[in-house]
Amino acid sequence: MRGQYPVSLACEVLEVSASGYFNWLRRRQSSRSGPPGRHSDEAVLAHMRAIHTEVKGEYGWPRMHKELLARGIRVGKDRVRKLMQQHGIMARTKRKFVVTTDSRHSLPVAPDLVQRRFNPEAPNQLWSGDITYIATDEGWLLISAQF
Repeated sequence: MRGQYPVSLACEVLEVSASGYFNWLRRRQSSRSGPPGRHSDEAVLAHMRAIHTEVKGEYGWPRMHKELLARGIRVGKDRVRKLMQQHGIMARTKRKFVVTTDSRHSLPVAPDLVQRRFNPEAPNQLWSGDITYIATDEGWLLISAQF
């Protein structure tokens, strides 16, 4: 029918506007190919795996969603969460704090010689020290300082 009669005449007979018809036609054609700008799950998943590798597994779904948006990949946060869950992409969990001091013991405790007097009368009369532990990828490091 489109070849026999002009669109404008058909629209006039059917009492619809030509712009309304063309808008309907454009929406119909775009719905067949999916919404504009929609990426397939495989494409989004490929980007997510690349980001996961780049950040060494540190991002959960909220930061992954923000990173995808920053890279121009428009995707919903629920879709990101669901894809990560379905494909086992998880953020690394933080290591628990390890207590390194055990005050509950029966060993003798050194006396407090300073008695909170932190201003010695002369040099070399008062020495103090401290230690701390720092967690690294290779294990715990112990730092000690004397002053």
